[in-house]
Amino acid sequence: MTAPKTNSTRTAGLTALLAATVLSAAASLSAMPAFAADDVSEDQIVRALAGPKRPLTRGLSMSPPSEAAPAVAPEQDKFLQSIRGRSTRSLSSAEREEIAAVAKTKPNIDLEITFDYNSANISQKSLPSVQALGRALTNAELKGSTFVVAGHTDAAGGEAYNQDLSERRADSIKRYLVEKFGIAGADLVTVGYGKSKLKDPSQPLAEVNRRVQVVNMQSKTAAAK
Repeated sequence: MTAPKTNSTRTAGLTALLAATVLSAAASLSAMPAFAADDVSEDQIVRALAGPKRPLTRGLSMSPPSEAAPAVAPEQDKFLQSIRGRSTRSLSSAEREEIAAVAKTKPNIDLEITFDYNSANISQKSLPSVQALGRALTNAELKGSTFVVAGHTDAAGGEAYNQDLSERRADSIKRYLVEKFGIAGADLVTVGYGKSKLKDPSQPLAEVNRRVQVVNMQSKTAAAK
């Protein structure tokens, strides 16, 4: 009587163990797409900056113009040429606002490229997005355009401090793209907006506000590669 009971107990134990293993594996597999969904691909960035509306993954928002982007007006082109090659700190507040106004009519992406708190260091989790951006900007569809790289901070700290921090963050992205992908520095116009243009005003201290926006200004008079 004892042996059958022992075998039955062992069988039940093995069955329970196998079930637990299967459930654990299933849980792991179901979690994998959530991590993959955070990745931003080169193709998605190219499509966003090229203009047409396309559905994008979590972690990337796109604000293209409602219609195909118009050709650059002569006065806009003159302005773009005047800011090409300029240092971030040399831009006046009026020039920063003019860049923001022109950017509203151009294909742009708001990449959640985050930074370490109180720092211009790109966070480790955002490096794949920055690398995808570098590959996208060297893609044949985009190469030769002038891009604005705009840095933003959260609302912690004073105006002057955040303005400086946002400029350093934009410069950090530009430096990475120039050094790692060989993009001409003159093709990347960096600008900082401090805490003046929060992505989520309802949560002014949220990480999502510490980000970088990239705009395709569509000037095809870029410096020779």
